[in-house]
This record gives sequence, structure tokens and C-alpha cells, in this order.
Amino acid sequence: MSGFDTSLPRLTATEAQALAAKGELLLLDVREAAELQASGKAKGALHVPVALVPMKADPKSPDFDRRFDPAIPVAVYCAAGGRAGMAAQTLGRLGYRAQNIGGFADWCAAGGAVEAQS
Repeated sequence: MSGFDTSLPRLTATEAQALAAKGELLLLDVREAAELQASGKAKGALHVPVALVPMKADPKSPDFDRRFDPAIPVAVYCAAGGRAGMAAQTLGRLGYRAQNIGGFADWCAAGGAVEAQS
């Protein structure tokens, strides 16, 4: 993956599941809508395509999504980890504590619950 910043903190899917279950982090899916329709998403995850993260996560943006809270860590995933890394970098620049948990397959392999995308 070119351009992937390995200096960003990496949280495992198993660790993210435990923290999400306790409400201690926001789980963010940055895949495209068609990907979610095909495979579902992690249960409870907020879906924001990677291209929209800068607008939806920026409190100064008119498109800010209030489900983002800079006081709550964000665990980001995509299909394989590349887009999650880019989104985590963007979130970091906006003041969030964001960590890449890799791909949706990592979530599933760790036994994470999946829900259909409506």
C-alpha cells in the first residue's frame, strides 16, 4: 500500500470490539455504500465514505456529523486497511485520536458482529 503511514497507532479488531462494546470508541467504516450493501458492516459502526470524512468529521464544517466527538477515540476500517489509514490521518489532523483496525475481514475474523446495511 503506497502512502500508508505505519506510524499511526494500530488497534486490533479484537481490541476494538471490546472497546466498542463498552462505548469507549466510535467504530467508523469508510468503505463505499456498494461495499456495505454487498457484505454488511460492523455492528454499530458509523458509515462515512473516506472522501466525506474531512467534511463530516470537521466541527467547523456545515456538513459536520454530530456523532463524531473529538473526546472519543475512533477505530477506522475499510476493506483492507489503506483507506482506513488515510481516514485515520485525516481524523488525526482534525484533533481526533484515530486508529486503523485494518479491513472488514479482520473484524469478521476476530468474531465481530455484522449487521446488514439498510
